[in-house]
Amino acid sequence: MAAARAGDGAAFGRLVGPLQDELRAHCYRMLGSVHDAEDAVQDTLDRAWRALDRVDGEAALRPWLYRIATNRALTLIERRGRRELPADLSPGAPLVERAWLEPYPQRTLAWTAELSPEARAVARESVELAFVAAVQHLPGRQRAALLLCDVLGYPAREAAEMLETTVAAVNSGVQRARRTLAGLRPATSQRRALAELGETGQRRLVRRYVAAWEAGDVDAIVATLTHDARYSMPPLTQWYAGHDAIRGFLVDGPLRQRWRMVPVLANGQLAVGTYRWDTARGVFVPGGLDLLLLCGAEIAEVVSFLDAPFPTHGLPATLAP
Repeated sequence: MAAARAGDGAAFGRLVGPLQDELRAHCYRMLGSVHDAEDAVQDTLDRAWRALDRVDGEAALRPWLYRIATNRALTLIERRGRRELPADLSPGAPLVERAWLEPYPQRTLAWTAELSPEARAVARESVELAFVAAVQHLPGRQRAALLLCDVLGYPAREAAEMLETTVAAVNSGVQRARRTLAGLRPATSQRRALAELGETGQRRLVRRYVAAWEAGDVDAIVATLTHDARYSMPPLTQWYAGHDAIRGFLVDGPLRQRWRMVPVLANGQLAVGTYRWDTARGVFVPGGLDLLLLCGAEIAEVVSFLDAPFPTHGLPATLAP
């Protein structure tokens, strides 16, 4: 700390380096965007470097950085609004430019391996797509209070100091946020069914999904889905719900092409990198990163991010025939 305060950039890097990925995860939860989260973290570190003499020792560094990052994220929320998924929109919603939620690279969750099993579970569940999408419906300060208290475990008093407000305001914000999320997140029974399926069962389900796509078997694809499953493809605004609608979409569109798929992880959950055949190039090229939201032994939602950067998620740029 003393060396960093004296202007030693390498010493500052050693101080903040171990905290960068968890700060990035926090800003992603706040903003729903990998790019915005990276901007917020870099701005946080720049501000911290210039004002390091204000922090009261190394023990106070982590909450101080979270304070800066949270307030930077709140500023971005005010400027850019919330990020959405197509299924957040009602059918026939006006075709206006929207900011879409982005998938979160699994490699940036490596820091959670050092946490206790309980803390690791909370950290990873809090970047799952369903949670992050639900959090985007909260006003900025409610969002911040919930994440600081329920995800990061800060007492209301410390959260109030970070947000420059009162303990009563933080407690009220957290309670309101919890009520809102209760109607947006998967039901407890769904999560229990998923836990009972276990990791082996989940991977088996994904293998069935992959095999059905590679075989071009629409009946087998639909058989992996819940009866009310949803299918969306940001940045396209169209989305489909239920077996009949999804079947019609697949037959009329994607299943006219050949596909290969690579299972992967993103947002702490199972996903699939999809590749479509490119006749001109003679290789399979990226089609989209499909995040799979499971409900027991079936898939409740597929969100196919058509613009996802494959190398960022550890996926090859092309696949050979």
